[in-house]
Amino acid sequence: MLSKNQVKYLQSLRLGKFRQLNRAFIAEGVKLVDDLLNSHFRIRIIYGTPTWIESHQRIIASQEFVIQEVTEEELKKISNLVTPNEVLAVVGYPDSAIPSPETFGNIILLLDRIQDPGNLGTIIRTADWFGIGHVFCSPDTVDVYNPKVIQATMGSFCRVSLHYTDLKQLLISLSDTWRIYGTISDGESIYNTEPEFPAAIIIGNESKGISEEYFPLLTHRVGIPSRSKGAESLNAAVAAGIICSEFSRRLMVNG
Repeated sequence: MLSKNQVKYLQSLRLGKFRQLNRAFIAEGVKLVDDLLNSHFRIRIIYGTPTWIESHQRIIASQEFVIQEVTEEELKKISNLVTPNEVLAVVGYPDSAIPSPETFGNIILLLDRIQDPGNLGTIIRTADWFGIGHVFCSPDTVDVYNPKVIQATMGSFCRVSLHYTDLKQLLISLSDTWRIYGTISDGESIYNTEPEFPAAIIIGNESKGISEEYFPLLTHRVGIPSRSKGAESLNAAVAAGIICSEFSRRLMVNG
């Protein structure tokens, strides 16, 4: 049976200050927890229904974390979901060190002040789809461990490394060897651009776009042409998906 202290602790992890304090976050549902069980993340405790525990006996037997059986009613008390899905995991934060650029691959994403949890989660999911292993965020981008972000990734956060850092300093460090693409509304059409790699792609804030301080560091300004007479802009996550698709296609074509 869940104690009042356990319920209070789990509910506190919905708030960023308590996630930071405890260096832990929550992931829910069969798909997310299955991905976590096969990832580098360290699970601290799993709260699972008898059905989930029975179907995962083999894999959890080899793991070093606590398993607590809960009823469906108890799961509702600690869940962030309208319809809880069998299991909830408390997971420790991973190492936050910025890796060496040699490990970045051919494409990285830089997110400047993305605020909407759904957008961030979708961008991470998009990066995973196109094999982009590293996403870098400005410190004022929404917290990746916000429960809404985690759910929106559909498990892709387990395969894409997310880093919060000073984007300007990162861009300066890459400027000698990387091409830096800023996505702006009046930039050159991505369909007329011949991308060069390795490529760092900056996606700007939903309403304000890319910060002007990054403009002097851009080697290319690119945009997505519109055929509408009234639409002002694209959703940030949709724009990121289109850009990633085109850059990935060009990378494959050019070998």
